[in-house]
Amino acid sequence: MASLRPSPVDAPDAHALLEEYFHSREIGFAHQGVEYAIRFPDAAAFEPPAGIFLVLDDGDVPSGCGGIRRLPDGPAGIRYEVKHLYVRETGRGRGWGRMLLDALESHARGWDAAELVLDTHHSLEAAAGLYLSSGYTAVERYNDNPNATRWYAKSLG
Repeated sequence: MASLRPSPVDAPDAHALLEEYFHSREIGFAHQGVEYAIRFPDAAAFEPPAGIFLVLDDGDVPSGCGGIRRLPDGPAGIRYEVKHLYVRETGRGRGWGRMLLDALESHARGWDAAELVLDTHHSLEAAAGLYLSSGYTAVERYNDNPNATRWYAKSLG
C-alpha cells in the first residue's frame, strides 16, 4: 500500500529518486536531440512553510516523489510551484501521481495559497493529462526553466 511522508529533499532516498528522475529525463530529451539541464533543488526551498517535499513509499520502498516551493506572490496572491513530480515506472497507472499532486495541493491550501503553478515538457503527455484532469489550465511562461515547454496553473480559491 502506498503512503506519503515528508522528507528533506537532500535525504538519501529522496536524492536517489531525483537522480533517477533526472536521468530518465536526460535520456528522453536525448532521443529528441535536446539537452536536459539537471538542477538539484535547494533543500531550503522545500522546508515548511517555504515548501515541502514528499516521498511516496510502496510498503518500505521509496517509489515516487514531488514537492512544492513558494514563489513570489502572483496576481491572485500566495503562489506555490509544483516541482519534481515523479513516480517510478513500476508504480505508474496506480493513481500515485494524483495522490502526490492532491497531497501537495492540500499542503499549499494549508499555507493559504491562492494558486499552484508548474512547468513541464510537451513530451510528458501522461503528466499533462494528469495536470489537465486535475484542474490545471495552460498559462503563459512564468519562469526561465530551459527544460520546460508548457506552463500550467490552478486556482486554489
